[in-house]
Amino acid sequence: MNTVRDLLNSKSGQVWTVQPDETVLDAIRKMAEQNVGSLVVIADGEPVGIFTERHYAREVFLKDRRAPTTLIREVMETRVFYTSPEQKIEECMAIMTDKRIRHLPVLDNGKLVGVVSIGDLVKSRIADQEFVIEQLTDYIHGPTLRSDT
Repeated sequence: MNTVRDLLNSKSGQVWTVQPDETVLDAIRKMAEQNVGSLVVIADGEPVGIFTERHYAREVFLKDRRAPTTLIREVMETRVFYTSPEQKIEECMAIMTDKRIRHLPVLDNGKLVGVVSIGDLVKSRIADQEFVIEQLTDYIHGPTLRSDT
């Protein structure tokens, strides 16, 4: 996999979102049910922010706010970095490292089409490395012939 598009094609394709006026408790429940670490905040069909487990820990739990009454709009990150399907995996990793973020929403012509996490990117890079190692091993030693008889 070289691009975000390749990575998205290997994922489920579902993008989990939350509205700004939903509660933090609703968002945490949704993240737990879907086993994801972030939700893109959508207002009027457009992405306007992101809410992550880190936001919950720092902006709700550590500040003694109540999850059932705190609205997402009060704690979401509005300065969101996005990527495109054509972006290279390595470039996304560099952005995430530089900006100290773990999730990048993916926009294709202004439409939200996915989210990639640092875990997705690392997993992709490992798979690429394993493929290269396998190809080099086959080149050096020749392909392994199997005999089932």
